[in-house]
Amino acid sequence: MEPQLGPKAASLWPGRPGLLLWVSALSCSFSSLASPSPSLVPRIRTSYNSGRTFLGLDKCNACIGTSICKKFFKEEIRFDSWLASHLELPPDYLPSYPANYSDDSKTWRPVEVSRLVSKQQSDISDRRICASAAAPKTCSIERILRKTGRFQKWLQAKRLTPDLVQGLPSPFLRCPSQRLLDRVVRRYAEVADAGSIFMDHFTDRDKLRLLYTLAVNAHPILLQVFPGAEGWPLPKYLGSCGRLVVSAGTSPLRDFYAAAPDQAADLAYQLLGVLESLRSNDLNYFFYFTHVHAATFGIFDNGHLFIRDASALGVIDKQEGSPAAAGAAETEDVFSCLVSGCQAELPSCYTVPEKQSLVLVCRQLLPQLLQGKFPSPVQDEIDAALAQCGDDARPDSEVLGAARRLKDLLRPLRTCDPRFAYRYPDCKYNDKF
Repeated sequence: MEPQLGPKAASLWPGRPGLLLWVSALSCSFSSLASPSPSLVPRIRTSYNSGRTFLGLDKCNACIGTSICKKFFKEEIRFDSWLASHLELPPDYLPSYPANYSDDSKTWRPVEVSRLVSKQQSDISDRRICASAAAPKTCSIERILRKTGRFQKWLQAKRLTPDLVQGLPSPFLRCPSQRLLDRVVRRYAEVADAGSIFMDHFTDRDKLRLLYTLAVNAHPILLQVFPGAEGWPLPKYLGSCGRLVVSAGTSPLRDFYAAAPDQAADLAYQLLGVLESLRSNDLNYFFYFTHVHAATFGIFDNGHLFIRDASALGVIDKQEGSPAAAGAAETEDVFSCLVSGCQAELPSCYTVPEKQSLVLVCRQLLPQLLQGKFPSPVQDEIDAALAQCGDDARPDSEVLGAARRLKDLLRPLRTCDPRFAYRYPDCKYNDKF
């Protein structure tokens, strides 16, 4: 079967045939959903270099990964349509692209193809790398990065240790324990899994890919290290190619700000539950957000809420602590400055309060979802709980208590019907759902 347009794209031109843009490194083609015969389908050839540029392989084969490049080349990842006077590769300035993904070229599912940083940020980062070696603006960034002192240490290392990631700007690595870094190596999906905490099975290029990804945006690493299949609130990681990462598709929370009251209550209830699991879980990791925005969280078609953008998610190991937290001064080099410009300041591992993520969400996201949705006095009670939950001046215990009261208020406002497929029909027979 042919991949279907997502509901947003289909609704833009009702009654007109939807077009799909099929992107590969070699060519672009288009087809109506009616699947005309191959002889009637115009094909517009593009150069191989254009495909490589779009994927980010032109300057750095060892950027994020290559595990899913064959899917692009075989046209088993197909982008939703861009209707224009002529067809070409998708615009490279977009942060993400809705797409369809297949394992057999017959059955398809929606996915999201994302850039870890914007095209503009990538260009700035590339120029910064070239400038660090006094090289031309169009240098091979892979060649430059291979010569850095940090990467030379990675080449000699048998195990990923806290000193190797010190000074990288990602919140994920602000407080790295050895237990966390061992988990990264064991679960890194861009190499064959040897089930070992040692990097003996990593090639030089594998090490550079991991280092570059951790330095630019740890989002795909978090998806691999804490997979949704094990109960973590993250979408499935499908792979990456060049500077693009492919994961299960979700719709951003902002699309639901005008949702019906029962759906808004359900999403807010789930969101508070996600934050609770990030604070307290069986592995004894404390996750916290440094900031949130309207697309930090996303919703699957079945109504289930997940973390859509984990780039601002920090991790503190409550079981083991962090040797780096108590130790040496930060190491700054080109990897420290690929995105942030060396100016990013992250909090101490010892000063992140339990309430931090709750305050951010209760202040910036939940009011957009819940304000004016319910009759008095329920709405008044919700507004009061939100105000207390979002008050950074209150101690942790009061903020956490306000969040619990808010969950209690929202629970009976949720309904049990097929719109909430992630918990239906279980909710008909068990109050837990």
